[in-house]
Order: sequence, then structure tokens, then C-alpha cells
Amino acid sequence: MTAFARRARASAGRMHPELSLVSYTLLGHLEESGGCRATDLATHYALDKSTVSRQVAALERTGLIERRLDPEDHRVQVLHLTQAGRRILAQVTESRREAFHERLADWPEEDLERFAAYLLRYNAATGGDPLKGKPADG
Repeated sequence: MTAFARRARASAGRMHPELSLVSYTLLGHLEESGGCRATDLATHYALDKSTVSRQVAALERTGLIERRLDPEDHRVQVLHLTQAGRRILAQVTESRREAFHERLADWPEEDLERFAAYLLRYNAATGGDPLKGKPADG
């Protein structure tokens, strides 16, 4: 699992020097959710608000995310991916997908099925979100 995490970190870092695994994960969540508040990110990933704040500041500096006023409550700022953020996220995702295909290309079908079943079992044991280590909140 440590090697898996290191590869994910390295993959993100190769695409953009300031893109840590945490940053990549936050970008992915912003893409999936269509944008959210920094406090929502902290809650979703069970991270300290200061940790998220540092990550968000770095992502803003690099132009990968932007803040927009919530149309329903102008006191609230919502984080969104920029075009550059979408592009980097897509590149990192594709790079990771290619790496998985390379590593698994010679595996027999039976091994791939067994591996997939083990991953499903592992994710089910953590509520479907291995980064959080606790049940996903939907």
C-alpha cells in the first residue's frame, strides 16, 4: 500500500511540481462535486481546516482552482476548477490509467478478476473511500 501511495504521489508531482497526492485528491473532489467550500473539503476528507487552507492557497497560486461567490449566498465562496485545473487533472488521471494498464498488461484474466475482487473488498471495508479510512458520507 505504501508503494501504491508513493506511485500516486510521484505521478501527480510529475505532471505539476506543486500537485501533491492531497492536492490531486482535492481537485478530483472539486471536479466530481462541481465545486464546494473549503470547509466541505475538510469535512469530507476529515482533514484539519488549516491543512485544506494551505492546499487551497497553493492550488489558487498555481491557477488550478478559483473562488466564486455562491449564487444563493454571496457571503460564501465556492471553490471551482479552472480550465488549467481540469487539464492538469485529466493529464494526471490519464497518466495514472496508462501506468495501471502497463503494470497489469501481462496479468492473466483470472488474476485481474481476483485483484479487482480484492480491491472491491478492501474499499467496502473502509466504506468505499480508502483515503478517509471511514464510511463515506454519500
